[in-house]
Amino acid sequence: MRIGYARVSTTDQNLERQLVKLKAAGCEKIFEEKMSGAVLERPALRQMIDYIREGDVVVVTELDRLGRRSADLTHIMDEIRGKKAGFEFLNLPSLAGVQDDNIRTLLNSIIIELYKYMAQSERERIRERQRQGIELAKKAGKFKGRKALFSEDSPRLALAFEQYERGKSAREVCELTGIKVSTFFRYLKRYGKERKSGAFMS
Repeated sequence: MRIGYARVSTTDQNLERQLVKLKAAGCEKIFEEKMSGAVLERPALRQMIDYIREGDVVVVTELDRLGRRSADLTHIMDEIRGKKAGFEFLNLPSLAGVQDDNIRTLLNSIIIELYKYMAQSERERIRERQRQGIELAKKAGKFKGRKALFSEDSPRLALAFEQYERGKSAREVCELTGIKVSTFFRYLKRYGKERKSGAFMS
């Protein structure tokens, strides 16, 4: 079975272009996600990995739809391989004309590693441009920073951390509290030490 995965980074971006390409590539089922590729644990990605079976092929329009960081891509692709499923990236050159299976496998691996490097490099360039833009805005006195959604003593955040500590998954926690998964992980990283020490358990 050919299974598609489509992702954009924000809720106001459109998945239509990817969906058209995935359907044209013969995908019978498509998982849709609107979340940054910098987040490893994404609900639709996890559903897709849990859904696939031996012999299935995961199809994405571009390698960076699976993830932006090279280490994350390796982890995700290893999970797919571990379920004895394959993957296909529609933007990579076709190797159908290569007759030798070993050579085709080697070339495919080299191409994937190259694109993983390019995906991470592009992410790093974007972050550098953002950093430079912020620095310029600060010098001009125009940068005020992003207003925090939650404070350390937020009851909703405290509940989210408490339920997560009790063993609920991030998705369950976010459905319960109405916090976005990406937001939850951002605050978990920010206040993780306090959470572990019990500051959010009172």
